[in-house]
Amino acid sequence: MNLGSLNTVYAAYGMFVMGHLSDGEDTLVLVGADTGFWDVFTQSAEFKDGMKNPIDRYSKRVIGGMADGAVTHFPSDGPPYDPFITWALKSGRFWQSPTGMMVHDTAGLMISIRGAIRLPRTFAASQALEASPCDSCETRPCVTACPVGALNAVSFYDVPKCKAYLDTPAGGDCMSKGCLARRLCPISIQFDRPDAQSAFHMRAFNPST
Repeated sequence: MNLGSLNTVYAAYGMFVMGHLSDGEDTLVLVGADTGFWDVFTQSAEFKDGMKNPIDRYSKRVIGGMADGAVTHFPSDGPPYDPFITWALKSGRFWQSPTGMMVHDTAGLMISIRGAIRLPRTFAASQALEASPCDSCETRPCVTACPVGALNAVSFYDVPKCKAYLDTPAGGDCMSKGCLARRLCPISIQFDRPDAQSAFHMRAFNPST
């Protein structure tokens, strides 16, 4: 199994290799949702069976089933939770954005890491940008996009303030289309995640609305 074959396999399930990191012996491959994820996932048994956590269950079935015996990790498993953010930042394809959220070189702020596979071999480093794409972003619309200032680079994400806004009529736009700060990132716009997928995640994040 190599990175090229993994990408080919997971493309059929709406996923792709978002990055990888090696420790000299093993390589940890981070697998995430690609632009075609929603179309494929909504045809799955997990989406249709009405049971809880369909995306987590779908991800585990696909990634675990294709791991060919390799060790797998999933962000939904825990506590304790595996350090996916640390892994992502070490891969060379993710950075901390001015909002405090991570940004990816092709997914922008629309990051959805679905799992990781630990392969017993090393691969060359990711062919990534030398610096964060935010460094060359002139307008940085994500910084001022949040209507209530819940996201910024100098303090932690204010979850209560965000959810309080989402519970108001004005928050309906974010609930139905996804976080405005994420949507305005120039890279996120090119990644083209469907509104329905973002709405699904928002309902999971804020089920009271």
